[in-house]
Amino acid sequence: MKGELQACNNVLELIGNTPLIKLNNITSNLKGTFLAKVEGFNPGHSTKDRIALYIIEQAEKKGILNPGDTIIETTSGNTGFSLAMVSIIKGYKCILAVSSKSSKDKIDMLTTMGATVYVCPAHVPADDPRSYYEVAKRLHKEIPGSIYINQYFNELNIDAHYLSTGQEIWKQTGGKITHLIACSGTGGTISGIARYLKEKKPKVQVIGIDAYGSVLKKYHETREFDESEIYPYRIEGLGKNLIPTATDFDHIDRFIKVTDENSAHTARELAKTEGLFVGYTSGAAMQGIKQLAEEGIFNENSIVVVIFPDHGSRYMSKIYSDCWMKQQGFLDAVNVESAEIEYIK
Repeated sequence: MKGELQACNNVLELIGNTPLIKLNNITSNLKGTFLAKVEGFNPGHSTKDRIALYIIEQAEKKGILNPGDTIIETTSGNTGFSLAMVSIIKGYKCILAVSSKSSKDKIDMLTTMGATVYVCPAHVPADDPRSYYEVAKRLHKEIPGSIYINQYFNELNIDAHYLSTGQEIWKQTGGKITHLIACSGTGGTISGIARYLKEKKPKVQVIGIDAYGSVLKKYHETREFDESEIYPYRIEGLGKNLIPTATDFDHIDRFIKVTDENSAHTARELAKTEGLFVGYTSGAAMQGIKQLAEEGIFNENSIVVVIFPDHGSRYMSKIYSDCWMKQQGFLDAVNVESAEIEYIK
């Protein structure tokens, strides 16, 4: 007797339901149980698959997106890849305004997926006409039949994670989660998960990871935008030089800042200790856990979930390149992490 065909209709059916993986070695000296929500298992290798599909499908339901239309977005790379992937399946054109801070790997992936890419200078004010925010807005005005996803100021960014990621984490932990640790860029991921978890269990502590050079932590604490906080940093997809409305600051208990260097080393440590090849922001989130543990906020009963947003393959020319790490001053004669390579002639 022949069995039924077991196959997905397309890659979009693989979005979501990512695994929760226990961290054993990197946390061996820490109190508590630490679980990673590894979003690199999405077909587009990042958590942004969730919002790309959800926002596009909502636009279709509202009749504001029709076959052959153009999708435009501002992205550090991951959302762009996810939008390009969804556009291929659904038959849309895709134009992306990308920060020059994005790795070459990410930009190459976007063009490979058929997207038109505009690379914009990273270290200019958000309202500068050259910024990737303003370039995307301009393109939307100029191109008929286009929609601007606008993830930084789109409430659907939060809804996508409220309806998927938050519910998955609650189910996967059996409601036992005590802490959520997540990086904050647009803020949609941490905000959507936080809203769901806080509804189920108000005592869950939600801690956002921010970068030095970003305004988010101080804004959360004072509700004041302090331009003097802004300066260049290297981590992609973490922190901001503006205040995204897709960040629900009321559902986040606190922020902690991490450095570019520590985050890069911690990402590489995850690969070597846990076999998890994850991205720069994943290293940042794990570094945040280390710093929080030093404060003593975790105990033996803590069930800590950390979001690992994307896959390490997007950072081969950056944190996983010894050359790049040395150029940043992150590697020296004493601190060399890579395995030796021996060529047989």
